Amino acid sequence: MARFCRKAKVGKAQDKGSRGERAALVGLMSGRSRRFDAERSLDELAGLAKAAGANVVLRVMQERPKPNPSTFLGSGKVATLAASCAEMNVDVVIFDNELTPAQLRQLEEQVDRKIVDRTQLILDIFARRARTREGKLQVELAQLKYLLPRLVGAGAALSRLGGGIGTRGPGETKLETDRRRIRTRIHVLSEDIERVRQRRAQLRERRHKASVPIVALVGYTNAGKTTLFNVLTRATAEVSDALFVTLDPLVRQVRLPDSRELLVSDTVGFLDRLPHALVAAFRATLEEVADADLVLHVIDAAAPDRERQTAAVRQVLEEVGALDVPLVEVYNKCDQITSDERRRVQQAEPAALVISALTREGVDELVETMASRLALDVQRVAATFDPESSADRERIARLYRHARVLVHETRDGRVSIVADVPRRLKAALGL
Repeated sequence: MARFCRKAKVGKAQDKGSRGERAALVGLMSGRSRRFDAERSLDELAGLAKAAGANVVLRVMQERPKPNPSTFLGSGKVATLAASCAEMNVDVVIFDNELTPAQLRQLEEQVDRKIVDRTQLILDIFARRARTREGKLQVELAQLKYLLPRLVGAGAALSRLGGGIGTRGPGETKLETDRRRIRTRIHVLSEDIERVRQRRAQLRERRHKASVPIVALVGYTNAGKTTLFNVLTRATAEVSDALFVTLDPLVRQVRLPDSRELLVSDTVGFLDRLPHALVAAFRATLEEVADADLVLHVIDAAAPDRERQTAAVRQVLEEVGALDVPLVEVYNKCDQITSDERRRVQQAEPAALVISALTREGVDELVETMASRLALDVQRVAATFDPESSADRERIARLYRHARVLVHETRDGRVSIVADVPRRLKAALGL
C-alpha cells in the first residue's frame, strides 16, 4: 500500500519498521473506570501495538477525574512521560483513547515523539491486513474520515508521517492533500463501497432464492472464530494468535452428513471502542451479519474480561442492526479453563454452548443446534412429479440439491420420490 511521504522518509521509516518501533503505552483511569478495567484495556492496547509491529518498552497510567482538554494528561505527567521516552529511546507514544486534534498537536510538541491514539492504531492494523480491493477501499475511507478534521494546523504532524505505526495507507492519496481533495476522494470511495454493498445485496438475494440458510460467526477479535470456521467448513483460512487476522469476510458451504447444507460466514473481529468511522466504512461487510439467518457469537471462555468483550460485540451488532437476528452464544476455548470455571459458565448461561474448536469438543452438538435453530430438521415426504413439466423438473432438481433423496422411481410417465426434506423448505418446494 502506498505511503504518505517523500522517498527519503520512506527509507527511514522502513528501517524502523524492520526492527520494530519502540513504543510507550499511555492509559487514563478516570470517571467510573476501575484500575482492573484500565489495566486490561492497556493489555489489549499492547496486543494491538504488537499486531502493528511495535515493541512495547514503557507503560504509563494516570488517574485523574477527567482528561486534560489540552494535553489529555496532566502537565506534570506529560513532562515525566517526555523524560521517560527520552531515557527509553521511544519512537512512538500510543494513547489508549482517541485524542482531539489539539491534544495531538500539544503532545507532539511537548513529548517530541510521534503520538498515535487508539483509533489511529486500529486503522493502521486494518491497513496492514487488508488484502482485497474491497477491504482496502473500506480502510482508506475510514482513514480519510479520521484524517480530515486533523488537517488544520497539523503541518508538523504531517511532515513526520512518513511510515511506521499510524501512517500506513490510505491507498494512493497523499496526506499533504488539502480538504477539498480529501472530500473528493471520500466521495469516490463512498460510491465504490455503495456499489460493493449493492453487489453483496444481490448475492444475498441469490442465496435466499436458493433457500440456503446463512450462519454468521461474530465475536471479539482473537476469540477463535476462524478456527471454528475451518472446523465447520473444512477450510484452511489463516489462523493466528494475532489480532485482526481475518479482515476480509469469508463465506463457505457446509454440507452435513445427511446432505443438509448451509453457508457459514466468518467476519472481522470486533473490539471495544471500535472506531465509528471503521464500523461505518465496513457496513457493507457487516450487513452480512444483519442479513444472516443465525448468528453464532463466539466468546473466548478463557478471557478474564469476557463480559466486557461480550458487551463490545453486542454494541457493534446494535450499530449494524443485527440485534434481531437469532443468536447462539458459543463459549470457545473450553480446553483452556478448569472444570469449575466451565461449570460456572454453564450455570450462568444455560442456553449457551461450551466448546473447543481446537480439540473439536462440543462441535457436533453445535452443528445439531445450528440445524435445529435453522429448521433444518427433516421430515420424510413422498411426492409425484410430471417429468414433462418444466416446473416439476425444477422442483426435482431442488429436491436433489437441498434434500436427501431415498427413493426415485419412474412409472407410467410419472416420477415418484421419497426424500427427507428440511422443514424450512417444505413450503418453498410445494410439498
